Amino acid sequence: MDIATIIGIVGGFGMLFGAILLEGSNPMSFLNLLATLVVVGGGTMAVMGRYTLGSFFHGVGNGFKGVLFYKHVSPVKLIDQIAEIAETMRRQGPIALEQVEVADPFFKRGVRMIADGFSGEAIRASLERERDLDYERVHHGHVIFKAFGEAAPGMGMVGTLIGLVSMFGHMDDPKKIGPGMAIALLTTLYGAVLSNVVMLPISDKLANRAEEEGTNRSLIIEALVMIRDGKNPSTIKDELASYLPLHTRHKLQDAA
Repeated sequence: MDIATIIGIVGGFGMLFGAILLEGSNPMSFLNLLATLVVVGGGTMAVMGRYTLGSFFHGVGNGFKGVLFYKHVSPVKLIDQIAEIAETMRRQGPIALEQVEVADPFFKRGVRMIADGFSGEAIRASLERERDLDYERVHHGHVIFKAFGEAAPGMGMVGTLIGLVSMFGHMDDPKKIGPGMAIALLTTLYGAVLSNVVMLPISDKLANRAEEEGTNRSLIIEALVMIRDGKNPSTIKDELASYLPLHTRHKLQDAA
């Protein structure tokens, strides 16, 4: 589970709650069903209208799953594991790879393809297709949550207009002016909070995850093709170092 996402979202709401208490207001006065209906319900319908029903729920489900349960894999550790597999291939041949334990399903599939005798071109074509399709699925979740982040402030403004219309329509009744103004302000607040504390952070996290996973999978594909071609483990490790930022390459050298 990605703890940073949980801390960020829960902490964001915690800071807002603390600010309300410091100001001396009652947090319950900031709860409003109408504002929730307009921002959350209206925003959901606005985003859903852009997609098919299945595509919408698939994107939302994959988005939450990708943010909460994605496990970061260090490229340094990945390259070290690749070097070990290359050494096994060099010493014992491709059949020995059937006994190698690999946790990542994508990597495991590529290792099995080497053991089964697939050519380097076939391995590259198959895994690149899988990498691109997985990227599209994660990117779809990113786009949907970004659309939520864009729709929430807009629906908040709609709620503000509803509150102002209600307020001006009851100017002859002072008791209804306050609730109308509260709705006008709370919907704007809800839209801003939902967008900036929940939806846009999740969208950006999915974009970062897609980029990180795409880089790691490109690294794996290049490594598998080199292993299939029988390159020396040290050479493979040196060539894969180009995937690492300059300030982290010394870690690979230390681990070698």
